[in-house]
Amino acid sequence: MRIRILIGLIIALALVGRGSAALAQSADDLAKATANPLASMISLPFQYNFDYGAGPGGIGKSNSLRFQPVFPFRLTDDWNVISRTVSTLNFAQDIFPHDTFGLGDTQESLFFSPSAANPDGIVWGIGPIFLLPTASDPVFGTGKWGIGPTGIFLVQQEKLTVGILANQIWSVAGDPARADVNQLYVQPFVSYALPEGQSVTANLEASYDWNANQWTVPLNLTYSKVFTIGTQPVSGSLGIRKYLAAPPDGPDWGARAGLSFLFPQK
Repeated sequence: MRIRILIGLIIALALVGRGSAALAQSADDLAKATANPLASMISLPFQYNFDYGAGPGGIGKSNSLRFQPVFPFRLTDDWNVISRTVSTLNFAQDIFPHDTFGLGDTQESLFFSPSAANPDGIVWGIGPIFLLPTASDPVFGTGKWGIGPTGIFLVQQEKLTVGILANQIWSVAGDPARADVNQLYVQPFVSYALPEGQSVTANLEASYDWNANQWTVPLNLTYSKVFTIGTQPVSGSLGIRKYLAAPPDGPDWGARAGLSFLFPQK
């Protein structure tokens, strides 16, 4: 049933926003910018994720609403800094002894990136990432403050964008009764632009817990389209994922839907 709903939403999304050639050109430009995490564009993305197959009985369901605002700033004539925040609202069923609802931890990344365009389409940025223990329930967070390095490297040529985002977080303070955090995150991605502001993307959101020696690796396939709501440009997305690796009680597959409000800088 969920798959039929997703297919219907994908078809509906593909039909949204068809308009003039000028609108299509603008949508194509915005779609290219959304494929670049370091683009000079404010974005306010909301992303709903559903995962199934977790928990002791393999029937657990996890629902999360992720808010990921991105704000670029001009630091100097030669450098930009891009702020990227990730926070979540979670609802878990049949995973823990009781159904659980609450906020998760927050991650804040700052990327320092050259402001000048590279003629070869190379874009990169490096900086720190911070872990903030904002979870309202222990099952959704670490109880730790953390810090580490993060970086993005990508190449954008015409319709194709290929890149990788990575970070490493170590805990530095927090609840002494909770386990320390020592986690690597690696996200290789490839995106291909289609006409009229459409694109398809594949990525791996791989995380490695050094303490447990455990990988969690979902493969995501996503379709996106840029359109307008009134005069406001937005990017809508729908996707599915399969877990290639997960902890023993981890999920098996999942789906996601997203809506991102776009504010390109002039």
